[in-house]
Amino acid sequence: MNKTPPFHLAFLVTDLEEARKFYADLLGCPTGRESERWIDFDFYGHQLVAHLASSEPAIATNPVDGKQVPVPHFGVIVEWHEWHRLADRLKAAGIHFLIEPGIRFQGQAGEQATMFFKDPSGNALEFKTFRDPAQIFARG
Repeated sequence: MNKTPPFHLAFLVTDLEEARKFYADLLGCPTGRESERWIDFDFYGHQLVAHLASSEPAIATNPVDGKQVPVPHFGVIVEWHEWHRLADRLKAAGIHFLIEPGIRFQGQAGEQATMFFKDPSGNALEFKTFRDPAQIFARG
């Protein structure tokens, strides 16, 4: 069995309690260790560490398929039905999408659903899913 090891990502937030509400309560990521300056989140099996900073991170964009994709961004690839449930939950919570939930490469190799939004500190996130997970690295 070849299990992919979890990744670790440390990133900046401007308010730890807002980060906790967003990642733990809205996205459903359990918390781990924490201090007055950082919180560990179980981000779909990966270690995400929110570090308190004094300013919002700068975000540039790059054109992809006629949309302005925020760079840098991070996220996770989830199961097809989970992605749709999450999109519905985010819409119900009034989250502003940088790029609305939608399907790319419909009917083609690598068909995927994707959405972009920011956390309360301005970090850009992308959540995506593939109709066929075996095609995550498919070439067009």
